[in-house]
Amino acid sequence: MKQVALVTGGTRGIGKGIAIELAKAGFNLAINGVREEQLIIPVLEELKKIGTDVIYCQGDISSSTDRKHILDCVENHFGKLNVLINNGGIAPKVRSDLLETTEESFEQLIQTNLQGTYFLTQQAARRMIRQVSEVSDYRGCIITISSISSHVASINRGEYCIAKAGLSMMTKLFATRMGEYGIPVYEVQPGIIATDMTAKVKEKYDALFANGITIENRWGYPEDVAKAVATLAKGEIPYATGQVLTIDGGLTIERL
Repeated sequence: MKQVALVTGGTRGIGKGIAIELAKAGFNLAINGVREEQLIIPVLEELKKIGTDVIYCQGDISSSTDRKHILDCVENHFGKLNVLINNGGIAPKVRSDLLETTEESFEQLIQTNLQGTYFLTQQAARRMIRQVSEVSDYRGCIITISSISSHVASINRGEYCIAKAGLSMMTKLFATRMGEYGIPVYEVQPGIIATDMTAKVKEKYDALFANGITIENRWGYPEDVAKAVATLAKGEIPYATGQVLTIDGGLTIERL
């Protein structure tokens, strides 16, 4: 029987790439996003053509009501959840210098990217624990897509960096808590990935690539991150709960 994965922010960018890779790997899918379902029908159709059963669970992870709705949506259709992929998140509306960041922007980033992800993970973890007691061969895992921004300072989006740093600790905490149930928890840290979020600063990053910012001298793509996530979701890196996979083309390797 196919395992079921929930991918937050799964309708575009890295999330869509992950959904495609998981569909190819034989997972059934619940895709979450905030847009109306009619707007993402082409994404659902693309996934269905791969041969997966896919549903759309609309909701904003920053809302406690929506978080419950998203997980209920998964259970009502599939009756189970095996893999939670925490990919949903937002960028600052305006990239502001650290000395100019507004409280409104800070609160919005924390509420969505960190608080929303934390409490969605909490609810999903409780449901996974219940399934461990009900299903003898149950296998699950939790994977959070954070960023190298969790430890690489970007002073024009400090609130984003702080939220991602919180997700790194969240991974360690949930890995520790879920260990007794045999549910591994991982973190994937992408580097500079070609998505809608980075399209606004393409010229900046093109120049950085030209000057050798990465060892593998190219943009990262959603499928690069997706392949790493699928490997973890399939259980192909055992005995490694709490660990981080960095998908950044060697950007964060210290060099002389």
